[in-house]
Amino acid sequence: MITDWHFYALAIPAVILLGLSKGGFAGMGALSLPLLAFAIDPVRAAAITLPILITQDVVSVLAFRRTVDWRLIGWMLPGSVIGIWLGYAFAASVSPVAVMAAVGLISILFGAYRLWVDAHAVPRDAARWPEWVGSLFGIASGFTSQIAHAGQPPFQLWVLPRNLPRDVLVGTTAIYFAATNWLKVPAYVALGQFSRANLLTSAALLPLALVSTLAGVWLVRRVSPERFYTAIYWLMILVGAALVWEALA
Repeated sequence: MITDWHFYALAIPAVILLGLSKGGFAGMGALSLPLLAFAIDPVRAAAITLPILITQDVVSVLAFRRTVDWRLIGWMLPGSVIGIWLGYAFAASVSPVAVMAAVGLISILFGAYRLWVDAHAVPRDAARWPEWVGSLFGIASGFTSQIAHAGQPPFQLWVLPRNLPRDVLVGTTAIYFAATNWLKVPAYVALGQFSRANLLTSAALLPLALVSTLAGVWLVRRVSPERFYTAIYWLMILVGAALVWEALA
């Protein structure tokens, strides 16, 4: 497993953010991979965090499996498969520096998108589009999820205008990303990233991820998340810009 303390100096806060995200502070986990990309190859970072995400998904799926809009998932998931394949092809055919730049750009766009959403109403025109358009959003979500575990913005752009009941929205999100995370497994196997060292590193970080998930469940009921979100999204933009700069340099 990885023993470099520089890696864990970034991995510990990254995994805590993943846990808080799964515990209720949705979106915070998107900063995790950009942080890890400063320490190791971003493709390897994504492979290490994927088993952690899959384990955390079990809790959310069990909790919300009965409140799901299966029709929305049915339209988006085939597109997600295509997006994941495109993300795999991209990662397999370019250098780690190019992947780092892509992670940086996705981080900047994610942070900017979330800040924009917080300042404006979500556009409702998408609710009147044909259902098959959801597959196109699925492609975008699958691609960004495969490259940077950041499939939320395309997913939200398609799903939020539908004004789903809260529990249905949470359940649909949980099932969709649980399925997407499992669909990414063959791609990372093909990339040769599920090595013994990577899996042992995931296992070492997993207890912290589970504890931080429970902490997120506890905190989200007691703390207003607005200040956390604003700080996280600005940090995402800064970290993304730093990754792009490093890749160009």
